[in-house]
Amino acid sequence: MAEFTGERVIPGQVEPDLWNEHMARYHFAARLARQKRVLDVACGAGYGSAELAQVARSVTGIDVALEAAQFADSHYARSNTRFLTASAETLPFRDASFDLIVAFEVIEHLHNYQALLQEARRLITPTGQFIVSTPNKSYYQESRAKSGPNPYHVHEFEFDEFRQLLQSVFPHVSLFFQNHTSSVTFQPESAAHSFEVRAEAGTAAPAESHFFLAVCAAAPQIGAPNFVFLPATANTLREREQHIRLLEQELATKSAWLTKALDDHRLLVDQHAKQTAELQQRNLWAQQLNQQLEASGARVAQLQDELAAEQASARETVAQYEAKLAELDKDLVDRTNWAIETERRLTEELKQRGEELVKCVALLQESEKLAEERTNWALALQKEIEELQARLSAVSASRWYRMGRTLGLGPELRQQ
Repeated sequence: MAEFTGERVIPGQVEPDLWNEHMARYHFAARLARQKRVLDVACGAGYGSAELAQVARSVTGIDVALEAAQFADSHYARSNTRFLTASAETLPFRDASFDLIVAFEVIEHLHNYQALLQEARRLITPTGQFIVSTPNKSYYQESRAKSGPNPYHVHEFEFDEFRQLLQSVFPHVSLFFQNHTSSVTFQPESAAHSFEVRAEAGTAAPAESHFFLAVCAAAPQIGAPNFVFLPATANTLREREQHIRLLEQELATKSAWLTKALDDHRLLVDQHAKQTAELQQRNLWAQQLNQQLEASGARVAQLQDELAAEQASARETVAQYEAKLAELDKDLVDRTNWAIETERRLTEELKQRGEELVKCVALLQESEKLAEERTNWALALQKEIEELQARLSAVSASRWYRMGRTLGLGPELRQQ
């Protein structure tokens, strides 16, 4: 079962007034639907398509919601009706496919409402008609002052805007105003088969009308009579009496609320008096606190001045320290560079002296070796001399040498 959410009317789920104002539009259109091919745009639950199908040759109902089209097909199927899912802004039919198109309470739901009008102009025959309705923006907003704007409405129309929009697409536009009006009916006890309606002459005011309804066509139209729909369930006085009873109940409830509110108000007045006395005491205490705060503020200001002076002195001292540290850093850098240079120079000199020492040690070792060689040579020579002297002594002592020397033969040997 479909549920009424406020977006579309569901039979049996709305109050009689709302149901009657929707059905009245279909009864109005039924007079123009006899033996015609009819398209019901945004057919919703399908009850209006079923009403038109009683006199039309065929009725096609379309709705953008699949569940709505399915509900309509399951509840209002007839041999000359069909229900489809389609957008009112893009209708899937050939040009001049319909003699009558109705679009009740849908144009205000569309972002591209101009597309609906262009599609309707394309789909009606040269002598066809397009019936469109929409609520009066001014009246509708006033009636929904408490409940707020309709969340399903994208763009609502005032009368002049609605008329100019329709005339920009259709050469011929006949406008009607739909309203609930008071009437007095006389109904026979038995079922009546004829009706006679007498309406007083008068001019409707667009700004005070509930709904605007227009019959648009490409060709001139003949006649625009008043149309009165008297629903069988309508009993305005009874409905007003019920409404009055509801208002009385609401008034009694609000009276009880008012009594309670007055009691609460008296209690609040007493509490206010008590709180006023407490507030005076607290104000006195606050004044004392303000005086203490002012004295503390003066002391804080003095301390801030002293702190500022000390901070200035500290900044000057820090600046002097930083200058001295910079000087010491520079001296330290210079000394470090001197030490590094001295170390490099001494290292170089030490390296050179080491190399010279190595050379001296080598020369000393070579000298010692030469001295040792010469000592060994001298010792060997001394030994040889001693051996020669020994031989010489032996020769000199020999009798052969003495005999030779006596004879004047041989060398004269002299000992060292």
